[in-house]
Amino acid sequence: MTVAADTREAVREHPFLETALRAGVVNYTAAARFLDVGDVEAVTAALRRYAEERAEYEPPNRRASVSMKSGVGPVDGDSEALLVVGDTAFAADGGDSTAVVASGDVDAEALADVLGRLRTAEVGVEAAAGADGTLAVVVGRRDGANAVRAVEDAV
Repeated sequence: MTVAADTREAVREHPFLETALRAGVVNYTAAARFLDVGDVEAVTAALRRYAEERAEYEPPNRRASVSMKSGVGPVDGDSEALLVVGDTAFAADGGDSTAVVASGDVDAEALADVLGRLRTAEVGVEAAAGADGTLAVVVGRRDGANAVRAVEDAV
């Protein structure tokens, strides 16, 4: 593979870097060192070319309502569940967790943004799921307010 191909592959392995390249907020030399795929100067040049080829980053324009449900926990069955992941369903049944639900113009990409915001807010996520028009995350009870703010900011 060429240095350019190796660089592109390395960027794909680090989606945050691709976003930063599109946003124009990358120190190319530092990114080249981070990627560690070859000669720093050659990788720096490859990153510059790659960034020029990418569409400019545009923040998402979503409209969604966000609500919080307290007393959420795992339940048997999913008839009243707020969130189902695999064999585990979460419902407002007096549990020790909080669910934050966003409805509206949300999708899997919005869920990825929400999870990123929660990570940077240092809010642990117990479960998360999304479908066209709705996403939900389950967090610890004490993290509910911070989670709501993070979800509102993301959507």
